[in-house]
Amino acid sequence: MRLPSSIFVSVSLFTAETTAALYLSSTYRSAGDQIWQGLTLLFTLVPSVLVQLTLTFIHRDLSRDRPLVLLLHILQLGPIVRCLEAFCIYGSVGRVEEPYVSITRKKQMPRGGQSEEVERQVGQAEGKLFTHRAAFARTSVIQAFLGSAPQLTLQLYICVLQQGVSIGRGTLMVISLLSIVYGALRCNILAIKIKYDDYEVDVRPLAYLCIFLWRSFEIATRVVVLVLFSSVLQLWVLPVVLLNFLVFFLYPWILFWHSHSPFPENIEKTLTRVGTTIVLCLLTFLYAGINMFCWSAVQVKLNDPDLINKSQNWYRMAVYYMLRFVENASLLLLWYIYKTDFYKFICAPLLLLQLLVGYAIAIFFMLVFYQFCHPCRRLFSSSMTQGIWNCSSLLCLMCNSASPQSRPLGKSVLEPPLSPTSHKEEPNVRAHDTVSDSTDDMPNETTYDMLNETIYDSLNEVGNNICGGINGDISHGATCNA
Repeated sequence: MRLPSSIFVSVSLFTAETTAALYLSSTYRSAGDQIWQGLTLLFTLVPSVLVQLTLTFIHRDLSRDRPLVLLLHILQLGPIVRCLEAFCIYGSVGRVEEPYVSITRKKQMPRGGQSEEVERQVGQAEGKLFTHRAAFARTSVIQAFLGSAPQLTLQLYICVLQQGVSIGRGTLMVISLLSIVYGALRCNILAIKIKYDDYEVDVRPLAYLCIFLWRSFEIATRVVVLVLFSSVLQLWVLPVVLLNFLVFFLYPWILFWHSHSPFPENIEKTLTRVGTTIVLCLLTFLYAGINMFCWSAVQVKLNDPDLINKSQNWYRMAVYYMLRFVENASLLLLWYIYKTDFYKFICAPLLLLQLLVGYAIAIFFMLVFYQFCHPCRRLFSSSMTQGIWNCSSLLCLMCNSASPQSRPLGKSVLEPPLSPTSHKEEPNVRAHDTVSDSTDDMPNETTYDMLNETIYDSLNEVGNNICGGINGDISHGATCNA
């Protein structure tokens, strides 16, 4: 049984950040900065309350007679108590005989086209530790993106306004950045284990390193871009933030309404319809908060029983990073145009270039992770590079359809050409091992309908006859005879 080190790291970051924020708020109070003091306490207490509610909800403490634990949660000491409880359970393993055990079956990663299923006995203590790890993985994500991310943005903004970094503020910023990166890392690991729940997932140290570097560059550059933009255009930063937040908050609900699926009723039996709606709103709120700063590895899907989209969609990821890169570049350009005299002591073009290169480095480490270090890359129906190539070919297709006169008659509109082995069927064992469905790595059906209409209308104007159409699975390519 593994040592619950992830629980210890989560509690350590939570405790250190809360302590540093309380100390910094006291310095703001001494200096008479009541606004900064209030915002610092707000970004500390709100996520702390949400963390307590999450731990109570996952461990079902409301239906159990544990008044002392509930009191400690009210006093915001729940994570510390849960950490001590997890280590007590770990220390008691082997000393007390298990009253019963359960049998779990997990598949191993396929090697040579075969995947073996292994049975393993899970004791009661190990099951409790699994619940603790799952609870702290979720609370780490909540703490990171609903507390640490706005806290880091606020403190960096204060540093720019006051043209200095104090020891307390610098300490809080470092801890907040580590908390955000760790929360994003836990989000990635959580997404992998949810999508590939039938497999024994072993995440190697090199994969952790790639995720850490990827998330560090992505989050740091995003926060700096938002702070620089808000320092020169204070009134315009609010529409930018609200637009980003509302788009990601409403996106899962729009997909849910478009699917005409019934309202989810299987979240918790004790919850009423109003309680279920509140839980779903909090889930989409967290989803929007994550996507404000970085790519959310866990995609919310309200019409799924698990509320998670288990398919790996390279198209959606590629579109997100392209749009985010364009947005960061636009915000930096506006900052460069309207920058004040404060920035005359720094080389603004060099800073702009460094931030864009930093975001590009984040994308590079993300590609390295999915191409070489992902623990379940053998289960992908297509590689990361192939998915991005298919996405770029779709974008080129849309550009060509917008200007049909620039394309010679009789030429296929879908590039690149197919390889000779692209139509070979996969082995049967791989079809059973792959967790993602046949719609992996491709846009949704609505996107293809729009593309079909655009292609057909443009080609009819120049007299081309198209046979076939667009195949539903871009992982096997598409063919079209003129």
